[in-house]
Amino acid sequence: MSKIVSILEDIKPGIDYENCKELIDGHYLDSLSIISLIAELEDEFDITIPAIEIVPANFNSVEQMAAMVERLQEE
Repeated sequence: MSKIVSILEDIKPGIDYENCKELIDGHYLDSLSIISLIAELEDEFDITIPAIEIVPANFNSVEQMAAMVERLQEE
């Protein structure tokens, strides 16, 4: 999870990513941030995030992102 937090900090610093549970619903991340985040996650973890996975539920918190990454790595 620390890798994900580091990626998020690079994209949009100043947010308490470890405790925030509404990154999308709370409008902390905008669409451009999410596009950058997806590209960085795919590069860092050697995964492909399909369009069906790009939903707020997978990006509202670091924990949810980590669970998605883990699930995609197993496929």
